[in-house]
Amino acid sequence: MAEKVLVTGGAGYIGSHCVVELIESGYKPVVVDNLSNAVKGEADVPESIQRIEKLLNTSIEFHDLDLLDKAGLEKLFKKHSFGAVMHFAGLKAVGESVEQPLRYYRVNLTATINLLEVMQAHRVHNLVFSSSATVYGDPQYLPIDEQHPVGGCTNPYGKTKYFIEEIIKDHCKAEKDWNVVLLRYFNPIGAHASGQIGEDPQGIPNNLLPYVSQVAIGRRECLSVFGNDYDTVDGTGVRDYIHVVDLAKGHIAALRKLKESCGCKTYNLGTGKGYSVFQMVTAVEKASGRKVSYKVAPRRDGDVASCYADPRLAETELAWKAEFDLERMCEDLWRWQSKNPTGFSNGTAS
Repeated sequence: MAEKVLVTGGAGYIGSHCVVELIESGYKPVVVDNLSNAVKGEADVPESIQRIEKLLNTSIEFHDLDLLDKAGLEKLFKKHSFGAVMHFAGLKAVGESVEQPLRYYRVNLTATINLLEVMQAHRVHNLVFSSSATVYGDPQYLPIDEQHPVGGCTNPYGKTKYFIEEIIKDHCKAEKDWNVVLLRYFNPIGAHASGQIGEDPQGIPNNLLPYVSQVAIGRRECLSVFGNDYDTVDGTGVRDYIHVVDLAKGHIAALRKLKESCGCKTYNLGTGKGYSVFQMVTAVEKASGRKVSYKVAPRRDGDVASCYADPRLAETELAWKAEFDLERMCEDLWRWQSKNPTGFSNGTAS
């Protein structure tokens, strides 16, 4: 019998790619999502989940559920015997979090506490948490390893990830039978090689690469580059970009780690390489064969100059390493965007 894994936020960009990897690795994912950042397909099932079903010739159990609905969560746990939980659900836009801090704290923290309490009540003690490199704040040194100080976050979104990590660590100290892997992501980009699933932000994209690809496809007129006076190679912000499929495979490695009764462990998931905004624009232009128009805008609150990982601990302890290079990331990104010029809303990809 395949182990059931609850995937919260499983209709989203990272969650949906992890659902693919779970199925291909022999797990049985049960997906919950409140559809706040997903396109509905037939019968109110997210388009991303329907495409995975067709792609892998399988059926996926999906529930339209908000983790703020604790009673609904209780009902789900009574129905299923979960071996583990992958927790992706939450609000995640840096700029929006600066403008709406109370909403971010209420949603992200309350949802996670509800989940932990229901897991505890139903004796489900294995968790993989979707954290972020934003917990490191403005880096004190580069590359960033897991021993880098945390908590000096530059925006409320990052603080919610940091607070959740602290909540989980405290819970694991109190409950010795819990096993948790905290995965600190750097910047996921790219898409599944099929071009069937990818990043489809609703409204104006908050992340660089979806915006760049939408400009390349003609969906948006011009990219705003927020600041060109940072102390970097060309004045624009430098980030560690990782292929979303590599990231998803990191979650499977984390699930396997839980089986070792690992307690609470933390790992960076990144490539260890940093690329500037202008370098990423050039890479997308090469992959797409199209020019990307841009204009320089003022720096954005909450942004840092450079941020890239030291991923060696994950390689040593999880036997995981990012495989795809920047060229492949941009090729897969462009395949997704060109097959889906308006995202999931244009129906089945060609």
